[in-house]
Amino acid sequence: MSNIERTGPPRLRLRLTPAAEGAVRSGHPWVYGERIRESNREGRSGEVAVVYDRKDRFLALGLYDPDSPIRLRVLHTGKPVPVDDAWWQARMAAAIARRAGLFGADTDGYRLVNGESDGWPALILDRYAGALVLKLYSAVWLERVDDLVRWIRAAEPSVGRVVLRLSRNAQAAFEVAGYRDGQNLFGADAADSVVFHEDGLRFWSDVVKGQKTGFFLDQRENRRRVGSLSAGAEVLNAFSFSGGFSLHAARGGAVSVTDLDISPHALDAARRNFELNREDPRVSGARHQSVQADAFEWLENGPGRFDVVICDPPSLAKREHERAGAIEAYRRLAHAAAGKVRPGGLLLAASCSAHVLEEEFHAAVIEAVDRTDRRYEVVERAAHAPDHPATFDEARYLKAVYLRFRD
Repeated sequence: MSNIERTGPPRLRLRLTPAAEGAVRSGHPWVYGERIRESNREGRSGEVAVVYDRKDRFLALGLYDPDSPIRLRVLHTGKPVPVDDAWWQARMAAAIARRAGLFGADTDGYRLVNGESDGWPALILDRYAGALVLKLYSAVWLERVDDLVRWIRAAEPSVGRVVLRLSRNAQAAFEVAGYRDGQNLFGADAADSVVFHEDGLRFWSDVVKGQKTGFFLDQRENRRRVGSLSAGAEVLNAFSFSGGFSLHAARGGAVSVTDLDISPHALDAARRNFELNREDPRVSGARHQSVQADAFEWLENGPGRFDVVICDPPSLAKREHERAGAIEAYRRLAHAAAGKVRPGGLLLAASCSAHVLEEEFHAAVIEAVDRTDRRYEVVERAAHAPDHPATFDEARYLKAVYLRFRD
């Protein structure tokens, strides 16, 4: 049928349930184990499997993952293709090329490859100036680490460093093979942190030990939007982490910015980022304050009101069974945060919980704000940034809503 079948050892061949066939044909990148109805043999982690439909026609290629409920991670659908080194290299180059023209010279921190939505399942690649961070979420990539570095360097020849980051569920398998989270795969620079630029602002990214790949690049457009709305404002940044929203607000002309976070490490990181930008008179002219407290409790009981309130908590539902509790938590936060907004002020409520659907999050926020009996309007809704495309439902984790209060 194609040269993918005629070369090398026998391919792992799979057939799926009718529902799974339809999902793959429609572009869904995951096949769960219970939806595989037939295979010609046992598969090993990371091998490329061929999927045939009920009429014995080629359907897809994917990486087999025997240790995950997601048994097959789809790479390609349509017509058969030879999965050789040139194919992989072209695929990496194509994903990176999609970001061409998205950013100017004042931004060198952004996502280069966004997992399944860029055709690279369980793989993230982020740029921080001259350092690239490769985060792997599955052992399907274990035998291809050296190849990944080679394909990345071919697509980005100016890269000075490639850092490996591993998800918790993948660490054990990689460590057995001699890899460790935070190690350099390429380059001699061993520093934990890298300074990169976002819209001309400078930020530290802990590429070795920091959360995610070292920074939350996905909120860039919302940070920029907050900056454009903060002139003359007193701003509260709840769940402030490293102060990204706060710096954009200060540069946008805020009179004061208050970082609220329970973590002293996060508040220290925000102060460090402010120091990086003190040469900007707008940043140095804004009063920067820190409050170490539980954001839920402080929003409900803390003093004062603000012109702009940002409420961007970490994921509140990392698993499906946590979804109902997360929705209730978003209601609680939105109700409390609304009480902190002055008349005429703005609330940005955001969620990064993939298990909470966009409509569920928006409904929770609106329901909570309605209970305050304040008059408001929904100004804008936002989702994924262009360098973080989301091509299937489970990938659509980021959502945000802006509300303007009239009284």
